[in-house]
Amino acid sequence: MSSEPSVPTRAIRHDEAAHRFEWTEDGHLCVLDYVLDGTVASFTHTGVPAAVGGRGIAADLVRCGLDTARARGWRVRPVCSYVAAYVRRHPAYQDLMI
Repeated sequence: MSSEPSVPTRAIRHDEAAHRFEWTEDGHLCVLDYVLDGTVASFTHTGVPAAVGGRGIAADLVRCGLDTARARGWRVRPVCSYVAAYVRRHPAYQDLMI
């Protein structure tokens, strides 16, 4: 398995007011929630309903969140265990971690 992130296949929406990245798959809302404190984004929760699990949605959400953090100069605190595991599998994002 490559440690480099692949190109996402979904157009994830960044709802800045709600501090959330989201995607709706077959009518199910999938999210990556974060809390922004200055330039530190704490990624707190990745939620993908079981009905649409196993499709790479969580990975796409996290990749989009991390790419946004990089573009905006944010550091990332991976509170969510899925985000922490994703970064371990994709070390290209390790430099964003605090």
